[in-house]
Amino acid sequence: MSDEEFPRDTERTGEPPAGAPEELTGRRRLIAAVWPPRVTRAQLIVALLLFVLGLGLAIQVRSNSDNSALRGARQEDLVRILDELDDRTQRLEDEKQRLDDQRTELENSSDQAEEARKQTVEKERQLGILAGTVAAHGPGITLTINDPGGAVEPDMLLDALQELRAAGAEAIEVNGVRVVANTYFSGDGGDIKVDDRRISAPYVFQVIGKPQDLEPALNIPGGVVQTLEKEQATVHVAQADDIVVDALRPAKRPDYARSSSQ
Repeated sequence: MSDEEFPRDTERTGEPPAGAPEELTGRRRLIAAVWPPRVTRAQLIVALLLFVLGLGLAIQVRSNSDNSALRGARQEDLVRILDELDDRTQRLEDEKQRLDDQRTELENSSDQAEEARKQTVEKERQLGILAGTVAAHGPGITLTINDPGGAVEPDMLLDALQELRAAGAEAIEVNGVRVVANTYFSGDGGDIKVDDRRISAPYVFQVIGKPQDLEPALNIPGGVVQTLEKEQATVHVAQADDIVVDALRPAKRPDYARSSSQ
């Protein structure tokens, strides 16, 4: 039979008639909508900003995780650090209050010239104590280090000095040598010098400051006392109401520095 007698059932087979345009299926429409991608300039800028933001956050998180100096610290070390920060903050607050009081006295004094002279004399005395040109006395501690084996090195004594300074020591004398800002220790175990002056054991630190701050600073876990005792040295710390620091340094005139007020 011919095709005219039996027409093809195009609805049943799903094939389009010859010459008819091909209809798009749902999948093809989806592909045609997303590919090739059509990206606008605004979308590119937003994507770049998001990338930079994400990179910055990743770097910050990694830095905080890897470089934290306090990560893994023991509880007693963290407590000690917080106590030291509190003590230093309190000393700064006290100094600020003292300066505020001086300013108030100057503003309220009927004779401002005389008040300024008194404060200048007091400031000179304070600077003299720090420079080692004036004797001082006050509450503090005596730190005595016995070293029968000659194992104590200069850097150990320097560590003790730094701990005392950090704890608020205001005047220090070591075996008759006045400690000042540029004091240094040199030599070897059993043959130690302070500012090029030889000293021998026992090493005695006369320290003026708040005893309740000075002694704990030396006895912290892993601190000065434990380090010295590991070298078979014996350490004794005694608090006192009146420590005398009377070793003096000659006043030096600077070669180059001049007061900015001149």
